[in-house]
Amino acid sequence: MATVHIPDENRTLYQPDVMKQYLATIGIDYEKWKPAHAVAANAAAEDILAAYAPEIDRLKASEGYVTADVIDVKAQTPGLSEMLAKFSREHTHDDDEVRFIIEGRGLFHINPTNGPVCAIEVEAGDLIRVPSGTLHWFNLCEDRRIRAIRLFKDPAGWSPNYSASGVDESYQPICFGPSYIAPQTVFAQ
Repeated sequence: MATVHIPDENRTLYQPDVMKQYLATIGIDYEKWKPAHAVAANAAAEDILAAYAPEIDRLKASEGYVTADVIDVKAQTPGLSEMLAKFSREHTHDDDEVRFIIEGRGLFHINPTNGPVCAIEVEAGDLIRVPSGTLHWFNLCEDRRIRAIRLFKDPAGWSPNYSASGVDESYQPICFGPSYIAPQTVFAQ
């Protein structure tokens, strides 16, 4: 289950309904896909896409996505630091950024127009949709592992458009994990 941390308010959201409601207010869609499909850790991308075909087809039909693929990043991935450097600076995309996490953990920072920056730590089973034009950046967690299904309306529209605001430099790429307890943890509203 994802965790939402709002650093400027020293607040962390764990309860699924509260978290999902908060994310909706800043334009971020979040789902927990159930039941999780059993796919082998080393399953081929085609097998993963086949296992999640009903969910992928639903999103394609409802949101206009035309293609899906699987990204598989490990600490040993050649050029990983350079790849991550492209996405760890605040940017937008001309297409939605849709990720369903199969394995690993990552941290999306969102800089909404109507609230403070928030960090969303995603893990296996989480689906996040960052709409086109939304200011955000992404970091991997300490194990530097993520395997995810990506959906696109147009893969060419997914290049980062950097903001050059420097906002991302004020926030640490720290993942929270299950043992993290913020000083003012919020479980319900």
